[in-house]
Amino acid sequence: MQPPSAAASPLRMKIVRDYQFVSEGDKGATVAIGNFDGVHSGHQAVIQIAREAMPEAPLGVVTFEPHPREYFAPDAPPFRLMNATARATRLRKLGVDVLYELNFNTQLAELTPEGFAANVISNGLGLRHVVVGEDFCFGKGRTGNVDDLKIFGERMGFGVTVAELITSASGAVSSTAIRTALSEGAPRRAAEMLGHWHRIEGAVIGGEQRGRELGYPTANMSIDGLHPPKFGVYAVLVDVLDGPHAGSYHGASSIGVRPMFGENRANLETFLFDFTGDLYGATVSVALVDFLRPELKFDSLDALITQMDADCAEARAILSAL
Repeated sequence: MQPPSAAASPLRMKIVRDYQFVSEGDKGATVAIGNFDGVHSGHQAVIQIAREAMPEAPLGVVTFEPHPREYFAPDAPPFRLMNATARATRLRKLGVDVLYELNFNTQLAELTPEGFAANVISNGLGLRHVVVGEDFCFGKGRTGNVDDLKIFGERMGFGVTVAELITSASGAVSSTAIRTALSEGAPRRAAEMLGHWHRIEGAVIGGEQRGRELGYPTANMSIDGLHPPKFGVYAVLVDVLDGPHAGSYHGASSIGVRPMFGENRANLETFLFDFTGDLYGATVSVALVDFLRPELKFDSLDALITQMDADCAEARAILSAL
């Protein structure tokens, strides 16, 4: 069964990137604070609590770009479940009015917990109420905790709600657990924790057109900077978000390095069923539904095509049952 859909999105969601230059009209919100990588069910619960805390106030999310982990360890392996654009798309669908996507730089990283509360939450963004998870830490060296935040809120005039961590049938819901599920080729387990299908969103880029020569033209997308799911073939749902072919489709995707054709950078290639047209430059969102098989190197192109025929037939059967 497909995970529940997000709430209908507002027509517009404003994005604010600097806490030092905020118009009065963008102040006074009730917000959820965190990195929101994946916007999983725990994140969604925190956002809902923020919505209910002050229904009359604008609903906001405070997050950071780049992710603080990227800032402090720029050479670490990719770990993000979604890029900033995909995160904004998901938050918009959840009905967020204002996304405070703050530039995480040296100035912000050096703020003490009290400095963060005063300069960012109170004076900068002028927030009325904040909601955080019970494991929330903030300020230089992550030395501030939820008890500190409550003390600062009482002193500085903003409300604080601490949300309990969410669990699923698979255990505690976290971005780490979702990454593990994706690494193991278990997108449905990931979706259970996310509350929606795991999606890879981005622009369609030019490829070497091998798929077209094989009778399977694909939309190619980069996965640079993202946590790579298990390499292999997936049944997928595809949303073309803009351009003349905007709409929803079924398909099959391959994630990996294409071992039949030498050494290649890992990417995502998607074949859309019953589709004709040019998607170059379009923004596409690919949802992983089921892992069909690992990436393989075949003895011949005929053997590869035979397997691709079988993959697409299996994906069609899976997707038709959703």
